[in-house]
Amino acid sequence: MPDTADAWFARRGWRPFEFQREVWAAAARADSGLLHATTGAGKTYAVAFGAIERIPQGGQGAPPLSVLWITPMRALAADTLRALQAPLADLRPRATIGLRSGDTPSAERARQDRRWPTVLVTTPESLSLMLTRAQVADELASVQTVIVDEWHELIGSKRGVQVQLALARLRRWNPHLIVWGLSATLGNLQEAMHTLLGHEQGCLVRGRIDKSLVIDTLLPDQPGRFTWGGHLGAQMQPAVVREIEASTGTTLIFTNVRSQAEIWYQLLLEARPDWAGQIALHHGSLDKEVREWVEAGLKAGTLKAVVATSSLDLGVDFLPVERVLQIGSAKGIARLLQRAGRSGHAPGRPSRVTVVPTHTLELVEAVAAREAALAGRVEERCSPDKPLDVLVQHLVTVALGGGFTADELFDEVRSAPAYAALTREEFDWVLAFVERGGHSLHAYPEYHRIRWVEAEGRYRVVDRGIAQRHKLQIGTIVGDTAMKVAWLSGGSLGTIEESFIARLSAGDCFVFAGRVLEYVRTREMTAYVRLAARATGRVVVWNGARMAFSSAMADAVRAVIERAGSGPGGALVLDSPELRAAGPMLETQRSLSRLPEPGELLIERYRSREGHHLFIYPFAGRHVHLGLAGLLAWRLARHEPNTYSLAFSDLGFELLGAKPVDLAALLDGSAWSVEGLLDDVLASLNARELAQRRFREIARVAGLIFTGYPGAHKGLKQLQASSSLFYEVFRKYDAGNRLLSQAENEALSQELELSRLREVMRDLAGRRARLVDLRAASPFALPLMVERLRERLSNEKMQDRLARLLAEAQQRLDASPAAPAPEPVASPSAEAARPPRARRRPIRPIPAPAESAAYNLAPAPPTGPPDRDDSLT
Repeated sequence: MPDTADAWFARRGWRPFEFQREVWAAAARADSGLLHATTGAGKTYAVAFGAIERIPQGGQGAPPLSVLWITPMRALAADTLRALQAPLADLRPRATIGLRSGDTPSAERARQDRRWPTVLVTTPESLSLMLTRAQVADELASVQTVIVDEWHELIGSKRGVQVQLALARLRRWNPHLIVWGLSATLGNLQEAMHTLLGHEQGCLVRGRIDKSLVIDTLLPDQPGRFTWGGHLGAQMQPAVVREIEASTGTTLIFTNVRSQAEIWYQLLLEARPDWAGQIALHHGSLDKEVREWVEAGLKAGTLKAVVATSSLDLGVDFLPVERVLQIGSAKGIARLLQRAGRSGHAPGRPSRVTVVPTHTLELVEAVAAREAALAGRVEERCSPDKPLDVLVQHLVTVALGGGFTADELFDEVRSAPAYAALTREEFDWVLAFVERGGHSLHAYPEYHRIRWVEAEGRYRVVDRGIAQRHKLQIGTIVGDTAMKVAWLSGGSLGTIEESFIARLSAGDCFVFAGRVLEYVRTREMTAYVRLAARATGRVVVWNGARMAFSSAMADAVRAVIERAGSGPGGALVLDSPELRAAGPMLETQRSLSRLPEPGELLIERYRSREGHHLFIYPFAGRHVHLGLAGLLAWRLARHEPNTYSLAFSDLGFELLGAKPVDLAALLDGSAWSVEGLLDDVLASLNARELAQRRFREIARVAGLIFTGYPGAHKGLKQLQASSSLFYEVFRKYDAGNRLLSQAENEALSQELELSRLREVMRDLAGRRARLVDLRAASPFALPLMVERLRERLSNEKMQDRLARLLAEAQQRLDASPAAPAPEPVASPSAEAARPPRARRRPIRPIPAPAESAAYNLAPAPPTGPPDRDDSLT
């Protein structure tokens, strides 16, 4: 096998890396495993040759289906197909290759239904659909090798659980099946490999190549002394344009959310109208033809720049891409590294990502991300624990695909690591729920989805209507109902969530697909539009468009801020260009308040006409702060009744009380006790609403709600009403329904990150509390106030209020520039340990360096760090 691969490489003037040879040798021994290597290092060919070698060569015609290549994204599937065609044609000329995804044309599907290609590139959803075919056991028994690409992207989601269940099914038909996973950014490699391979022993291959990685920052001219979300956005427009102009190749500009991508595309066109046709927009809501046009332009190198979301940050190979810009903080180390790998996507070529801060604190976040990347602190990702909604769906899928017996399927499902702890009682409950609808739905035949067929001795789906509805909504990707956006004259632009379209009236203008559109009318779940005469409009906002710090990112940011304030004699430690640019903001924070020291919890108190503000900075990420804010408000109000408004960000949270707050429990640390934590969390937040929101997704995955036939999809209100009805029926008449328990557990573990919350609270209980009474809103406090104002006031009023806050803070600073900050109040136990307070110095603006802060990362082992216990957001 290696000789064949060596010869193929040699004909192209290439030489294989050692990790590629290691994978080839492992595949030749029929070993399964996980390959972890840097993006652009050659992972695809490392596993491809092992898979191709196992394709049978004898017989007449094309070999049967032998290789399944599973990818998480359709764009990545098409790219993988192109990458595999050349070696397959040379090494197995009679073998065929095909692609099966939601974008596959019906004619191609029909050809595949008659005869599968030898190598099939597909997605988890399409693979699950294949499992519903009546003769699936005969069709897939020939599969020798399964490759799961971008395993780090799948492992932590229910899509990854789908893959685990599908692999368990394939292993039943072929016990000698070989499975290989590909990953670029994972911290817990052994656990990730075990999750992919089940209970088998595997071969963990760590790719080590000399690949230079540069993470730098585009510094703003005027970072300012205060910061709030997005205030640097427009200021960075000229600098981004200059970076694109200076690039000799294509520039990829990544944003975290689709609405931000639409905004930046418009900003670039506004600055350079002559770039029309040379820059493009790419995100998952755009029409397939638009996305394919952009991907083709990237391949050919004809596009100057592309503004994209995560739709392009996986392993798509665009060699012409020279630069990658990241708008705002990437919020996670793995995400930043993944996007950096889109440039120089070939062995030996350097990768570079440039962070474009949208507010001053993101300069600090850029330093934290770079240092964490240097140290190899990449986030861990873990599989969901036995999600029963996925199992409900899988039972119907298997019943369609030839049927099953309970004992055999129970053993098979338990071989998937996500269900290793599944009890027979839980499995039997799922079986009864699918067969009879449980205690509360037994009177409704449409929920009797499977039936025991005595003549066959198996559970089967016998109702054609149930079978059709199940196939139409297989999968675990659940979002708001999407409406098609189409021109009045014909042609599609893409899809937008129904909740946004529902707020539009005829004549309203909005920005989508890089154009300003005028809404005309809605017919049959299609929003018809025409080109607007106006130059501006509302930006489309998608639900779930907030990203939070990962735990690794949160820890790194806290460490940078603590270091910045730890200089001798009270001096700031500004040891990078980004921190020097953020110096005025950090100095202002220290002047009006303080910078937290290691082992310290900063608490700020401020009185305004709105009430009594309390700002607390655990630096633990938005999701944890959501739980902390509600929990603390509940515990404080339980001792002394008060009314609180809450706001939270990645750095901290705000409690705005109608009355002064008794801080004794905060200062002595008792407020952070984990005793009775679960009960207090459930009582402090609207846990029922959180669980009900999670149940909407669970109900769709479990098939309780049918989203409609093609061209006749149900509206969002219908689906919400249906899920709410099921939720209430189960609560009243089927309190033991395990899908209700799953909804509560997911609300706690995913939305509130209960395990991380408990860990953070233990840490906070051991920190010294430092209380500062503010004269004006500090740079740390201002973003939290703006966050709350955005929720409560119109834009105009918010701008007025923000201007007043800034003017008040500026007046305080200018009135006594050398005045010391208010004396911090320490917790009684830490009073003696507090160091003497240094004299505060006047704020001196520090000019930003002319060049961006570039750091060449030494090629740290691309294997990631040793396994750690940190959780992943």
